[in-house]
Amino acid sequence: MELTEALPSEGLTCVVGAGGKKTTLYALANALDRAVVTATVRIPIFDPHVGRIVVTDDPASVIDRNDEWPLGVVPEREFEDRYRGYNRGVIEELARKTEVPVLVKADGARMREFKAPDDREPQLPQNTDTVLPIASVHAVGEPFTEGVVHRPERVAAIAGIDLGEEITPEAVAAVLASPDGGLKDVPDDATVIPVLNKVDDGEDEAVAREIARGIHERADVERVVLARMAESEVVDVI
Repeated sequence: MELTEALPSEGLTCVVGAGGKKTTLYALANALDRAVVTATVRIPIFDPHVGRIVVTDDPASVIDRNDEWPLGVVPEREFEDRYRGYNRGVIEELARKTEVPVLVKADGARMREFKAPDDREPQLPQNTDTVLPIASVHAVGEPFTEGVVHRPERVAAIAGIDLGEEITPEAVAAVLASPDGGLKDVPDDATVIPVLNKVDDGEDEAVAREIARGIHERADVERVVLARMAESEVVDVI
């Protein structure tokens, strides 16, 4: 299955979680004829992954006259290595004013494989059409530590796992399917499509399938996508 068949190809899509958010954004953006990439939180410099970056307080105003895709829009460069994200209201207005798909990084994870959100996350616009909660299957089998998991105290509260224990498929499924985890603050009419990333071989695929079964047991989601986003490849849809 093509990436644009497994994942949304229109509307406002937000990625949350850990283990491949940015990679998923860029892969999907480059698979579409036109797409806007942006964020409601800080985002590392991503100029090489898009056709053009525009720094603007009014991103809706630059869409119609743009001819380089994907288009990245950001409000300002905060530091040498990152841009700031927009207020959610700006992205809500952007999505209302354009038919171009808008892809949004809506939380942070500090390059970890797995996470749960804190009280201020995720930053989802109210008119979000699709939310993609992401986790890396490479977290499974690793010790439950801050080096692997972002906000481990939140993960522990949801999954009932203690620091130092081995991360299990059940723990990943529990977090992705939880209203305090991957489903946190999702608008009532939005579609949720969990993404299990870094499915690099048969062993990873077996783990991903077990996680997917656990998600379906816990949450009403239409599908779970197994992928290698670094190669823009869909392994399976469950």
